[in-house]
Formats: sequence, structure tokens, C-alpha cells
Amino acid sequence: MNKAARQAAVAALTLAVFCLARGGAWAEPLPIPDINLRLGTATEPGQVIGSLQLLLLLTVLTLVPAILVLMTSFTRIVVVLSFARSALGTQQTPPNQVLVGLALLVTAFIMAPVFRQINESAVQPYMAGQLTQEEAFAVGAAPLREFMFRETREKDLALFVNIADAERPRTKDDVALYVLVPAFVISELKTAFQMGFMLFLPFLVIDMAVASILMSMGMFMLPPIMVSLPFKLLLFVMVDGWHLVVKSLVESFA
Repeated sequence: MNKAARQAAVAALTLAVFCLARGGAWAEPLPIPDINLRLGTATEPGQVIGSLQLLLLLTVLTLVPAILVLMTSFTRIVVVLSFARSALGTQQTPPNQVLVGLALLVTAFIMAPVFRQINESAVQPYMAGQLTQEEAFAVGAAPLREFMFRETREKDLALFVNIADAERPRTKDDVALYVLVPAFVISELKTAFQMGFMLFLPFLVIDMAVASILMSMGMFMLPPIMVSLPFKLLLFVMVDGWHLVVKSLVESFA
């Protein structure tokens, strides 16, 4: 046995002895944290109220995405951006994550004055103990209601007032929130589809022109979209399309 083999055997034997010596320590079970969920009998009414408040808070947190989508400018923005991608004919480019992320950022920019007003008039006074929960909700909903009223068509609002079989409101305060929100949503969808139609027009002209040229050349087997796509991308880049789209969206809420 040569020197290298003897050294390897000694090292293996040393490792085996070490493992046997430490085997008892390694065989000890790892500590697992103990988590207990205890249901007991409340001795004071305040304990029940605290539990119900926590449950209500968790419920509201699950509704935050729906509130963000339906009561802010997000609906119009994400629909228009989707129309812009469809008009270009780029399939999944930009991907949905990029469009939704851009829509969220633009929504935060547009809604920043409203959120700031809600924070100053409702959230901070409530945290300081100056307002109750009911008062904070009423005060905080006022800026958001004003924003939705400004973007809601009277025809759409009247539709849901009639469906709810409610009395004709005399002021904005008489309109319930559950009536205002769906009216705001369908108004936003109509506005978004109008903007999407205007986005489609220039690209539709390019598609028709390319299709006519290919047919006149007898190239029936070549899809027009393959030829028109580079021209549409070139036009969109030359006019700085994303800048114009986002600018139009922001200005539409001014």
C-alpha cells in the first residue's frame, strides 16, 4: 500500500470514529415550535369585541384587491393598456405582469391626492383617538365618493338607482355606496373602450394597407400580420406611443 492510500485510509477511519462518537448527539430530535390555538370563555365583553374587530380587519384585507380595482382609476388604465397591446398585435408583449404593474403605479400617481386627503382627514384622527370607527369611515369615504362621482355618468348612476328601487337622490350624500360603485365601474369601462377604439384606428389602417398590397401581389399565403407588425411597432416607437397613452390616461382624470 503506497503512502497516498495509507493517508486516505487513516482519514476515513478518523471520520468513522468521529461519526460514531457524535452519533448520539446527531440522533437527538430537532426542537419543533409548539403553536397552540386556544378557544376559551371570555370573561369580559371587551375580549369578544377585540376578537370581532380582528376578524373584521382580516376580512377587509381580503377585499383590498377588489376595492383597489373597482373604486380607483385602475380599471380604466389596465383596460386601455390591454387595448394598446392588442392593437399592436404583439400577443403577450409586454407581459401581463408588466401591464398590471404599470397600471398600479399610474393608479397610485392619480389617486395620490385622494389617498392623502383620506389619510389627513380620517386615518390620522382615528389613530389619534379623535374619531370613532364609524366617523372615520364616513369622513374617509367622502374624498373617494367625490372622485367616483366626478367620473360617473349620470345615466349609469340612474340605472342602478332604478334597479335598487331607491328614491331619487337629492344630493350626492343620498346615493348609497353600493349604488355608486357599480355605476362608476361601468362608466369606467365605457370610457376605456372609447379610448381603446381610438387606439385601434391607426393600426387598423396599417393592417388594411398591408393586406391590400399583399393581395394585389398575389401573396395569399403570407399572413398580413407578419408584415404589418414591424410597421406598427415602428409607428408606435416613432410617436412615443407609451408616453402618449399614459399621458392621455392621466389627463382623462384631470
